[in-house]
Amino acid sequence: MKQFDIPTFYRSSVLTQIKTKRKTSDNKKKDFSPTSLEFGPVTIKIARHFGFCYGVENAIEISFRAIAENPNKRIFLLSQMIHNQEVNKDLQERGVRFLMNTNGEQLIPWTELQPTDIVIIPAFGTTLAIQEQLTQRGVQVEQYNTTCPFVEKVWNRSEKLGQDGFTIVIHGKHNHEETRATFSRSETHAPSIVIKDLHEAKLLSEYIQNGDPNNTFHHSFKNRYSNGFNPAIHLQKLGVINQTTMLATETKEIAEYLRTTMVEKYGVAEIKNHFSDTRDTLCYATNENQESTLGLLAEKADLALVVGGYNSSNTSHLVELCEQKLPTYFISSADEIKPNGINHFDIHHQQVIFTPDFITQAQSHTENIGQSHSENIGQSNSGNTEAKKSPITIILTSGASCPDVLVEGVLNRILEFFPDRLRTEDVLEKALG
Repeated sequence: MKQFDIPTFYRSSVLTQIKTKRKTSDNKKKDFSPTSLEFGPVTIKIARHFGFCYGVENAIEISFRAIAENPNKRIFLLSQMIHNQEVNKDLQERGVRFLMNTNGEQLIPWTELQPTDIVIIPAFGTTLAIQEQLTQRGVQVEQYNTTCPFVEKVWNRSEKLGQDGFTIVIHGKHNHEETRATFSRSETHAPSIVIKDLHEAKLLSEYIQNGDPNNTFHHSFKNRYSNGFNPAIHLQKLGVINQTTMLATETKEIAEYLRTTMVEKYGVAEIKNHFSDTRDTLCYATNENQESTLGLLAEKADLALVVGGYNSSNTSHLVELCEQKLPTYFISSADEIKPNGINHFDIHHQQVIFTPDFITQAQSHTENIGQSHSENIGQSNSGNTEAKKSPITIILTSGASCPDVLVEGVLNRILEFFPDRLRTEDVLEKALG
């Protein structure tokens, strides 16, 4: 795979060694078990895959090249280049200005743009309407286009579905930049609709099976279908594509559910005429990060730390996975970890909250378990029931737009809570064999 020219300040000497070792020992990416760093009083289990993906590294390389190649020109980004606050801040500090926010609201009018200006297309891509706006202003839209190749793959798949007469179902968040970009293209090829989860797939299934006798379809999917969408006509042939940062397992579940619906309605013999297999639109990096998180969760642990931008879709899905099993703290950087607790993002209420003494709580829980075990097996030879103290175990991962240096910062901050820990150099040497 291509190696990108990424600024060294995003790299981590510790994590690079771990990634290099794992890549060498598992070059076919079959092993999703974590790397275990045993520091004595604390063990950190690091995901097999985490951090910058191909598309993000491609976007960063192009963006920093645009800055280097145009020292005397105005440089704009359509919106956040990726969903990571540190990367976007770095670009802004180098003079890059945002034309829109992540919701598509204009920050700088199109009329301010000149043909000599540089406009960077973010990794999510952009809509055809925005692309036309830039072209009309004389901007060279392809010069610094950082659209992820895997997003473009989804666009190509939507075009093929349209050519074959299938309606396009997009699994995604309808207001996300990538989904807006994908929808703008899919609706030019075929009737299109955006659904966010399995619940909405089941709702769509009801319309497929029973029609729309109460005329509720357009209310249920308001602002999420293409012009002229007619459920009586356009739900007879379906193909599913996705926003690449969604949970791959959920996309598969949605596709399988809709396929089953079509089998029930039209029969197995006719399924190819009513449902198209589109598993090839799933992003490899999103899938690897999610599988690696499941690999982490297969291990015994006391808490999970997930690092990334709070508006990062792929990171929020890693949080969802971890929350099913462990106390989980979604943080943007080590700065959120305080001596007396942790600031972390609640994805359900979309707000930052503070949890005091989160490590102490996890330690107490572990020691209580140890005490219970000791009592169960009886008293020691001295007649005392002394619990065997076990190290606290923390699982650590990050989203696809998070620099490794931020993850290392979190690792180092956690280690500060354990002054009697083993040296990082010694632990790393042991872990790398």
